[in-house]
Order: sequence, then C-alpha cells, then structure tokens
Amino acid sequence: MKKIEIISSLENLGNMLGKIIESDELISKTQIENQWFVPDFTMQTLKYWSEKLTIKELDLFTESYFFSDKPLDIGIVTAGNIPLVGFHDLLCVLLSGNNAIIKISSSDSVLMNFVINRLIEINSKFKNRIIVSDKLNDCDAYIATGSNNTSRYFEYYFSHKPNIIRKNRNSLAILTGNENNRDLQNLSDDIFCFFGLGCRNVSKIFVPKNYNFDRLFRNFEKYRFIENHNKFINNYTYHKAIFLMNNTKHFDNGFLLLKEDQKIQSPLSVLYYSYYDNIIEVDKCIESSFDDIQIVLAAENRNKNYIRFGNSQIPELCDYADNIDTMKFLNNTNTLK
Repeated sequence: MKKIEIISSLENLGNMLGKIIESDELISKTQIENQWFVPDFTMQTLKYWSEKLTIKELDLFTESYFFSDKPLDIGIVTAGNIPLVGFHDLLCVLLSGNNAIIKISSSDSVLMNFVINRLIEINSKFKNRIIVSDKLNDCDAYIATGSNNTSRYFEYYFSHKPNIIRKNRNSLAILTGNENNRDLQNLSDDIFCFFGLGCRNVSKIFVPKNYNFDRLFRNFEKYRFIENHNKFINNYTYHKAIFLMNNTKHFDNGFLLLKEDQKIQSPLSVLYYSYYDNIIEVDKCIESSFDDIQIVLAAENRNKNYIRFGNSQIPELCDYADNIDTMKFLNNTNTLK
C-alpha cells in the first residue's frame, strides 16, 4: 500500500466515525463491554478521531517521517482504560508503512475491532496490514502499554527486540488563584473526563497557600452526573469511609474527595493537592518527577511545556504518550532492518 492510499482510507474512516450517533448499537455494545465507557465519553472520543483523521491533519503529522516500502511486523499491546486508547499506536504503524500485529484489550475490543473492520471494508489490502492476534510471537518490534506491573512482564518478553514499553503516568495542574470560572470549568474536563481513568487526566493540583476550594467545587458541578455511575460512586464511598475512619482531613463535594498529599497518583474519585509558597518550587518539583508525569496543565502560558486547562483530552497527533516519538521509533526500526 502507498502512503497516500492509507491516508485516504483513514480519512474515510474519520468520516464514518463522524456520522455515528449516540443511539447507534455500537455505543450501547461498547458500554455493555465496559461500564466505564458511557455514551458521553465514547462520543467524545469518536468526535476527536473524526476531526483528526483528515488528509490535512495526517499529512501534517507525517511530513517529518519517511514511509517504509519494506514493511515490518510491529506487535501492539493496547490498554483499555479509555475508549480507543490504542488507536494512535495502530495509526503510527500504518502511517510508517508497517504491519500491525495487535493484541486488543478485552476492555476495549468492541471499538477497536470496529475501526479495524471498517478500515478493511474501506480497503481490503488492510487485511494483510492489520492482524488481530492474542499471540505476538516473532514480531520485529513491540509497542506495549500497561500498568507498572504489566510493564515488567512486557520488558521481560519483548527485551530481545526494539520496543516501547509504557507504564503508569499521571497529569498535574497548577492553579494560581487568579483563574476565572471558565478556566475552572475547563479544568473540570481535565479531571473528570473518562472518569479520570486516562494518563492525561489530572490526578493532582498545586494551589497557593490558603486557597479557597469553594469556587473550584462550584465549577465542578457540571460533572455531578457521575455520582449516578455505580462503579465511580462505589470508589468515592469507599475512600470517603477510609478518610472518616482515619480522621483524615479532606474536602468533599458529594462526588469528589480532595486530600492533601505529596504523591502524584491519586485513587479514583480522589484528587490530591499540595500547597505552595513560590510557584518556582512547583516547577522544580515537577522537573524532579518528570518520568512519572504525562502532562502539566495551567491557565496561563508561563511555561511552553505546560498545556492550557481544558486541552488534556484533545492532544495533537504529535503529542506522543510518555514523550516518546512513536513515529521516530518506527522509522529507526525500519532503518535497522
């Protein structure tokens, strides 16, 4: 397949995704498989990909990389924490001219199989380019995403070949106290979208001393609907009980618990916070924890590496997970072979 042929097919897929409506059977099947994939969040994912899978976006994304005319077999192990989280890796493999041998997460098989089958319907040549398999033996390279525990397994089994192994990461937000209501509502998207299960979701905030959390909570009200989600509210109830039994100081708005903690990764339904005196201290703290952080968000453009509130779940195609350039990795692997 030629690059232009793949890009054209991907644009057709994007057009299909843009026509899916919430009442379609695909959306209900997705939620039946994974209760965390509620229609609102699944539709948000489909909208995102319908806007990214265009010739303009894909040409811009690939212009700095070469397309191999000698395809390699790239093994992909996908995660299943948010809808279609593994699709970007598949996209990179195809756009670099390689074949994808993909092990799909059982938590996200409905959507992943849907997009793969649609691509094959659009162009039958993808049958030889995308192979869904539970076994990833003898691939030329591997891209695997999982937890810190599963990453050790991946590192053991895939160490003999070029690989990208992704572990747990979390995202942070810095508040100054000068944020307006729109800023704080945008921050709520970064915290609650996908129930906070993504690595780009904010799990901790830094706030100035004596920060008043009341206005923050008021602007979180748009997500009060998540208290009706059994799995999420069970987590909230559990952690609230633990805090109360241990007399742990915390703030509570009925569906989110705020706890002061130096750690980055907070439990589901809990948001950690730390106070600061000088914001420069926060920058140093973030720099020292770089390997555990996916992105940092702020309302002001004080650091070119920080992202504005509300943009955590709408990354550019070149915003690679763990700051590892997947396309460059694939190009280098092609060169070695």
